[in-house]
Amino acid sequence: MLGDDVVLPCHLGVSVNPDELVLEWGRLDLNPRFVFMWFEGSENVNEKNMEFKGRTSLFTDRLRDGDVSLRLTGVKHSDNGRFRCYNPKEMKEYYVDLLVGSASSPGVSLSGLDVSSSGVMLDCSAAGWYPEPEMFWLDGDGNIMSAGPAEKSTDPDGVYTVSSRVTVEKRNNNNFTCRVQQRDVNQSRETHIHVPGRKLKHSQHFSHFSNGSVWSCFR
Repeated sequence: MLGDDVVLPCHLGVSVNPDELVLEWGRLDLNPRFVFMWFEGSENVNEKNMEFKGRTSLFTDRLRDGDVSLRLTGVKHSDNGRFRCYNPKEMKEYYVDLLVGSASSPGVSLSGLDVSSSGVMLDCSAAGWYPEPEMFWLDGDGNIMSAGPAEKSTDPDGVYTVSSRVTVEKRNNNNFTCRVQQRDVNQSRETHIHVPGRKLKHSQHFSHFSNGSVWSCFR
């Protein structure tokens, strides 16, 4: 996830002498393409891409075992892509795909009353998601509710804001959930709201709870 430290695995399969090892970690779509270079005993920073300055390293205590995995700190969305681990002496290369995700909990609010159905309109919005997420509503029994397609927009970095509105009518417990999820990075966030039955009869009281806290509002 965004801001985490990650390890890109690469193992040469043979024991190596760090003082004789030549290794290149890079991304072919970058210029310069190198994110880390090891040359016969130490890092070579001369051709390193500045976006990765101070952010990449090897586990030097594992080199003799052929483990040349790359540690990358503070990952960004711009780090997304295919990395190449290349041993030029042996003419061997390995590829690792990195997908950096980001997520935030959605906010749920009461947006108004639907006079035609005697229901309540609920809004849900979540910002800072990557890759593109899904948003949907669940009733108190965990069933997906009909809400129409969510609205999505992106900022200049391609990060998503997603929103959805649903009209709810009286249910057994009047509990509703807005859930946002991204399957590729295995992330899910949700927020719950309880609408008292009298609110669904045009009362002016509702309760909102998320992450263990409850707020009550009166109009």
